[in-house]
Amino acid sequence: MSALTETATAAYFYYYPLVENLRQVERYVTTGIGSNPAAPFNSFSHARKLAGPEDTFVTINNDTVYSMAQLDLSGGPLRLDVPATGDRYYVLQFVDAWTNNIAYVGTRATGNGAGSFLIAPPGWTGESEFPVVRASTDIVSIVGRFACTGHDDLSAVTALQNSLVLEPLDPTAAVNGLPAVDANLSDGLLFWQQARNWSQAFPAPSAESALIERFSGLFSPDVDSDDLAAWYDDGVAKLEDATKHGEAPVFNGWTVGLHLFDYNVYNLSLGTIDDDRWKIRDEKVRLAERAIACRLGLWGNHAYEAVYAQAFTDVTGAPLLGENTYRINFPEKPPVGAFWSITLYDIPRYYLVDNPIGRYSIGDRTAGIRYEADGSLILTISKDEPTSATARSNWLPAPDAAFRLVFRLYVPGESILDETYSYPPVELVSNQGE
Repeated sequence: MSALTETATAAYFYYYPLVENLRQVERYVTTGIGSNPAAPFNSFSHARKLAGPEDTFVTINNDTVYSMAQLDLSGGPLRLDVPATGDRYYVLQFVDAWTNNIAYVGTRATGNGAGSFLIAPPGWTGESEFPVVRASTDIVSIVGRFACTGHDDLSAVTALQNSLVLEPLDPTAAVNGLPAVDANLSDGLLFWQQARNWSQAFPAPSAESALIERFSGLFSPDVDSDDLAAWYDDGVAKLEDATKHGEAPVFNGWTVGLHLFDYNVYNLSLGTIDDDRWKIRDEKVRLAERAIACRLGLWGNHAYEAVYAQAFTDVTGAPLLGENTYRINFPEKPPVGAFWSITLYDIPRYYLVDNPIGRYSIGDRTAGIRYEADGSLILTISKDEPTSATARSNWLPAPDAAFRLVFRLYVPGESILDETYSYPPVELVSNQGE
């Protein structure tokens, strides 16, 4: 690999989270995504149901109802009001333009009581009577999640969503929005133009200035468009490969991204844990993990908020295929402060998959699941409906194709965080269905 190609690959990994993130921000303020309708900057977009296959967003969860807000702080600070949520788990996660998780408001971070908060733009030096979320870029996403047990619980969630309020301190201030790009370009050229324009509008931390300088030559007008296209294709392929060979450890076949979202080392605000335990210090690893995290689970939380374990294979390393039947045996309940679930996604899009019973995830809150006499829980995953009543109750339908599983643990216990928890393996039962 030439030195220039190597630099271009590193640049693709570096800019991919910014570009992919802001593309999703643009979708939310123009067309909406799935159950979340479009909403202008600095206002909430509320889904009114749990996510399904029509929600075309990578690794979207089916445990919580989403309330999203895309913020543009170029017009100054915003005030956020949240309602009391009783014993219901919720989190408002704040993500900057580069996909850094910069703050949390919610059950774990600030409690379930009603409250008000100030969201301040970069460099803001004012004072506030409220706790302050200090943003690192003018564009910030609020990714809100309210735990929901199903259709009968939606009205209560809707009432909470409607009580979320965002108000600018200066209602007359204009906002800048996203810099325009030429949408008629090829995929490769569009990526590099967005990387250039958006990185200028939403600067990376000053500590990364040497990287910005290293990549600056790629944006020279003298660079051939064919080279840009080739570098883009190469970057896409290498990132896709990296998602299968990341740094995360594997436990009983589950790849556990305990530190996948620890790439934010510069901008840790309200509700985050500013501790070296939750920071990736090696720059090369940090930036690779950031790109992988964006590809596999954009807007995922720090592990102390929620842990995401993924499986592409069974415990023997064979790929997960819908033609087979698998079981997952939980000898005891996972140690979580909120709840847990396992969700199935297609490959390579990582979207939820339509199925005849409309069940996209299964976990401790799933209605009708059946435990064994000894308190254990056995889940069945297959394309064909199981024949036994217990297996049907505990069935997660699979497509007639390869798939991926994500095991989510909300407010994980210390045994999960210190990596002593024994993850239940995905075991092949047969290749004929049950």
